[in-house]
Amino acid sequence: MNRFVSREAAAKVLQKIQELALPATYDYEKHRVILLDAQGNEQVLFRLPITVPPLKEDLKPKLDKPAQYVILLIQAGNCAMGYFRDGVNLNHKVFRSYMVRKKQGKSQIKYLKTKGKSRAGSRVRLGETAEFFENINGRLQDYFEHHEIHRIALSCSKTLLPFLYDAKVPTPFNKRDERIFKIPKHIHTPIYEVMMNANLFLLKGELIYEPIHEDLINQLLPEGYGEGDAEEDLPEEEYGDDEFGIDTDFENYE
Repeated sequence: MNRFVSREAAAKVLQKIQELALPATYDYEKHRVILLDAQGNEQVLFRLPITVPPLKEDLKPKLDKPAQYVILLIQAGNCAMGYFRDGVNLNHKVFRSYMVRKKQGKSQIKYLKTKGKSRAGSRVRLGETAEFFENINGRLQDYFEHHEIHRIALSCSKTLLPFLYDAKVPTPFNKRDERIFKIPKHIHTPIYEVMMNANLFLLKGELIYEPIHEDLINQLLPEGYGEGDAEEDLPEEEYGDDEFGIDTDFENYE
């Protein structure tokens, strides 16, 4: 089972865990508190809102400053990205690059993996792909140059990651950067609204548990906290992973 809680309720849940001195550990990579039983087995997973700073061993925040983070969503020639401070979006950008082979309907990247060679037109489309990632990294460079970034909320397929990290314009972080947080949620084709919905998801806490631990969950939640506070997920969307189109179009919502 899982249950979403508001940012305010999540803070009270964390405080309750501390007050009850429940056996727990903090997982930095997934930004969650893991509640344990007497034998050290996992009972409850509590994903924290992205605005909560990383925790120390005593589950107290390491930092006493507003969280600054970027959200980076990349899919099949579409990218939505933004800089956030304490949950508020202060800058955003959308890139689009269409590079699908029209007849086959297959991305140029996948085509080269299966065929090994391509014609001039295909190389042009790959050039557009390179420019797509260079523009993404250029905007990231701006964010990291002007702000202290505490977290990188990322959603990107494994097929596309090499193009991100190997672009002529480098990313301001490497693939092993400990600040990277893989968004644990299905992401629709990246546009501004999808990025903002992802931010709403990241601002909530999430309790994941088995039904036998329902009493413990109720003990942790603020008194009177009802089911109406849970988030309703967006409907699932069908899309082709890594499918590129032709032409290039960059949209700026600033």
